[in-house]
Amino acid sequence: MATINGNVPSLRPFGDPFLYDGKIYVITNKKKNVSKQIAINNHVCIVAYDNENWIRINCELVDDSDNIDAKKKAIAEYDWAEAAGYTLDNPNFQILYMHNVAAVIYDEEGQPINSYNF
Repeated sequence: MATINGNVPSLRPFGDPFLYDGKIYVITNKKKNVSKQIAINNHVCIVAYDNENWIRINCELVDDSDNIDAKKKAIAEYDWAEAAGYTLDNPNFQILYMHNVAAVIYDEEGQPINSYNF
């Protein structure tokens, strides 16, 4: 996932999205730099590759950390979440959903296969 750190890009691996209430969510910790960067500028870019095709997702991440039901879904979805500190009583447990999504899937030669906007 790419964010903006001041005036330069900052990249890090980011995994484990989950679907809840028709929205794609990701989780993080509010103490991490990624959370602080998203709080300043919530526009991010996510790139992934599956050994055949790749996807580029540009979107805004919206903090939905007050949504207890979505947090419960994250905890239920990932058996490692609670051991990593993602518990309902942890005030730094942050969930964000993708908004204004523009995604394009490409083949290995970089030719667009499909695009999605939601």
